[in-house]
Amino acid sequence: MTTAGYRRIIVKLSGEALAGDMPHGIDQATVDRFAADLVAARALGVTLGVVVGGGNLLRGATAASHGADRTVADVMGMLATVMNALALESAIERLGASARAMSAVEMPQVCETYERRAARRHLADGRIVLFAGGTGNPFFTTDTTAVLRAAEMGADAVLKATNVDGVYSADPKRDPSARRYDRLSLDEAIERRLGVMDLTAFSLARDHRIPIIVFSIREPGAVESVLSGRGRATIVGG
Repeated sequence: MTTAGYRRIIVKLSGEALAGDMPHGIDQATVDRFAADLVAARALGVTLGVVVGGGNLLRGATAASHGADRTVADVMGMLATVMNALALESAIERLGASARAMSAVEMPQVCETYERRAARRHLADGRIVLFAGGTGNPFFTTDTTAVLRAAEMGADAVLKATNVDGVYSADPKRDPSARRYDRLSLDEAIERRLGVMDLTAFSLARDHRIPIIVFSIREPGAVESVLSGRGRATIVGG
């Protein structure tokens, strides 16, 4: 049991984070750092899954804005998340931990197809499960996927990794007077349209009473620090 009391969590990691300081692509040193962070968090006795985005390779909404069919663009974005999940799976296993990438888009030659009961068995067996392919449907974000998988896996919380140490009333990089919140209700987050997650994700979290913990992923050991109750974060809901 961690100080925060979470037994099972879902970490939402953006694809852009995997690019490190590069404008796009996968930065191996950054992937290795995140993998080490996840393995350290798992060592606390928490079972964890990870939902990873694909924005470092291709973002469906952006491709659609440039003229691609939105459904096709979203499918391309789902495939990008699979590549990121495979990169993390490999990095985690190089550290001697067990991981399993599962895709909501069937591609059995590449990785296991997502199935709820199989995923729960992997978690129970101590594997870090990397949920790829979004929900398997266009028009849904990986934020919504993270909350959906948390509900399906019986997770206690979603840890939303960002570039800032919590939720602010405005972008703190642009507005130095922005107020940082230590805690918010999900209703407040929805009403204030704070933009940390999309409204579908917030609404799903509210319906299933799943808190969302918003924290910065920029420092090594960030996930472990939040789980042990030391790290700065904003708790939304709970």
